[in-house]
Amino acid sequence: MAQGIVRWCARISMTLAYRIRVHGLENFPDHDRLLVCANHQSFLDPVILGVVCPRPINYLGRKTLFRFAAVGWLLSWNDTIAIDRDAGFGGMKETMRRIKRGESVLMFPEGTRSDDGELKPIKSGFCVMAKRTKATLMPVGFDGAFQAYSRKMILPRPGNIQVVIGKPIPFEEFGELSDAEVTKLLESRIRECFEAARMYWRNSRIGG
Repeated sequence: MAQGIVRWCARISMTLAYRIRVHGLENFPDHDRLLVCANHQSFLDPVILGVVCPRPINYLGRKTLFRFAAVGWLLSWNDTIAIDRDAGFGGMKETMRRIKRGESVLMFPEGTRSDDGELKPIKSGFCVMAKRTKATLMPVGFDGAFQAYSRKMILPRPGNIQVVIGKPIPFEEFGELSDAEVTKLLESRIRECFEAARMYWRNSRIGG
């Protein structure tokens, strides 16, 4: 219910400010253990994915953010899992626990926001969680968030954001592959979504 309230408010504000358009929504499963994997362009990204995904999702957030009472309360209220980067695997058990009980978890496998809006090489850290939980990988790509709020901007600005949801990758499709092969497979699927989103974004600019 908490996410429902926040998503309703975010959907209105984000739609007005960024004219978000979603393509491939029919690819999103209405059930299953999901690890939603997307490119990472700005601080807006978790909000964007929370708005467009038809199912409630769990987020991953740096443990240091929880030190601030108001921020920590908001993150916890919206099912954010505290990740301790210094501890390496801090938060992984809780993440896997939620996936195993059939929930969706959002991850940005690039590891950090893009410096130029392009897709960075993704890291293989997601492979352990995906294989141990037998989760379905959900590739997502979007463009426009970097132009609206890059890491160099102090404040966000209005724009348009295009999101492309790819076809899910079930465990049966990658369970026997090496981590390097799974990483290559997921990166290629995210890149396909990202390039399609960029095409939609450019076309929307031409169309006004």
